[in-house]
Amino acid sequence: MTDKYLAYGRLIRDGKILFIRRRPGSFLGGHWELPGGTVEPGERPAETVVREFAEETGLTVRVTGERGARSWDDVTGKPMRIHATVYTLAEDEPRDVVLDPEEHDAHLWYTREEAVALDLAEHFRHALKD
Repeated sequence: MTDKYLAYGRLIRDGKILFIRRRPGSFLGGHWELPGGTVEPGERPAETVVREFAEETGLTVRVTGERGARSWDDVTGKPMRIHATVYTLAEDEPRDVVLDPEEHDAHLWYTREEAVALDLAEHFRHALKD
């Protein structure tokens, strides 16, 4: 079995968390998630989340802490174990979100209470808890 490492970020602005929605036709299309992605070879997960956040949202962020980590077997049945870490993030200069249309088609800022209604994976739900 192989291992895949993911890093995601929780950015809060004005008391609300940024979520992005995967575009229809993509893996998990239509589902909401925290920005982030795959840790590349030689990259630290904290570097990954900063890079992925910029690629997916156009925002410049920095890591301020770690929210937690979860592991699970691949949902498509591949012999793979997924390991995801969620980081807390901050931004020095708030900017408009600019999505990569190849990956995501919408974004929103929701409170933890509002986000409960979103179609989120369990590791993202865990990241909502304080």
